[in-house]
Amino acid sequence: MSATEQRLEDILNNDIWDVDSNPHITVDSEKCKNCNTKPCIRLCPAGCYTMSEKTLVFSYEGCVECGTCRVVCPLEAIHWEFPKSGRGIYFRFS
Repeated sequence: MSATEQRLEDILNNDIWDVDSNPHITVDSEKCKNCNTKPCIRLCPAGCYTMSEKTLVFSYEGCVECGTCRVVCPLEAIHWEFPKSGRGIYFRFS
């Protein structure tokens, strides 16, 4: 199977995360309650956003630092910044 045919999950399994205990992304859950489309769930390539009943659940630990969530959020409920220097994802290509 070529690299273009690999599943995203398989590719991400090659990477390493040095997760900071302080999140580099925060979500204003009150604003999220007013969002009907929730594009962050559909467009986050790492699947960091999910729904649990009627509540948005976010997990920053698997973030690939692409910034998609902050761009697609129509209510500006997501505050995103790069992790502290030396933290975050280390991409390993195979």
